[in-house]
Amino acid sequence: MTDAARRPRVLSGIAATGTLHIGNYIGALSVWAKEQDAYDNYFMIADLHALTIPENVYADDLRARIREIVALYVACGLDPQRSVIFRQSDVSAHATLAWILGCATPVGWLERMTQYKSKSEGVSASAGLFTYPALQAADILLYQAEYVPVGDDQRQHVEITRDIAQRFHHLFGDVFTLPQPLIRDSGARIMGLDDPSVKMSKSLAGLRDGHAIGLLDSPKTIHRSVMRAVTDSGSQLDPEHISPGVKNLLVLFETLTGFSREATLAKFAGQGYGALKREVAEVAVEKVTEIQAGYRSIREEDTAIDRILASGAQLAGDVANTTLDAAMRATGLR
Repeated sequence: MTDAARRPRVLSGIAATGTLHIGNYIGALSVWAKEQDAYDNYFMIADLHALTIPENVYADDLRARIREIVALYVACGLDPQRSVIFRQSDVSAHATLAWILGCATPVGWLERMTQYKSKSEGVSASAGLFTYPALQAADILLYQAEYVPVGDDQRQHVEITRDIAQRFHHLFGDVFTLPQPLIRDSGARIMGLDDPSVKMSKSLAGLRDGHAIGLLDSPKTIHRSVMRAVTDSGSQLDPEHISPGVKNLLVLFETLTGFSREATLAKFAGQGYGALKREVAEVAVEKVTEIQAGYRSIREEDTAIDRILASGAQLAGDVANTTLDAAMRATGLR
């Protein structure tokens, strides 16, 4: 990473909840791995965000989930020698800057956030769920990231980070780089196999059988999930009338094989949905089997995960603490 200073910086991460699935791989992990030499990369395991719904958190499960995610990051192609992989809570600057930014964030901005509205509906939401955008902004701004890889549906998260940074600048002076979303054109949003109207979700995967293709699922489970995927009332692929469920299967096939939409439609022309599902299941099993081989190799020497996290905490902390110091000086706290 000797040339990191000449590359634009990227920050992203995945919350330490649920089990990583094929949508995470296609929309995030595969892209991070493919493009990691083009950027100065900081990829975190967002364990503090896992606490926003404390009723769902069990300490032993969270500890195990963090290690599982680190191993899957590496198995999916992230190289600790080319990208900084770190645990969010190992860098205390995240929590400190989150408080400072939270004090500069109007309540009205937080009330508009889609994630808060959806996750708080019908429950007594925690204050952390309400104020999580301030922590998320701290995650990004601490590393002076120019880009944040997100799906198109997550653009709002980057926008509020920019708004919070600009309000801080108005109040205290310029400290942060204003980030831009880095959005993939195709495959950035994989939908649920059981309901193509909702995004494939780590939390729903644990609640609904057949919702997702987990990166640690068995071939039998993957085949069953794909063959049960929702399509429509028809029996053959009609290029003129592609339902959301069929489109989701096409996107899965295309992103896992590199086929264009035209080539995919030509391949399955005149065939029933069963043929499409069998092919999707086959390529999904092939990719997941490859990832699982790398995962098992990493877990065989579990101290490798400790070394990755220790190195990541040091490298991430050096950058984050420099930014935090500047923010604290701007506010008069230091």
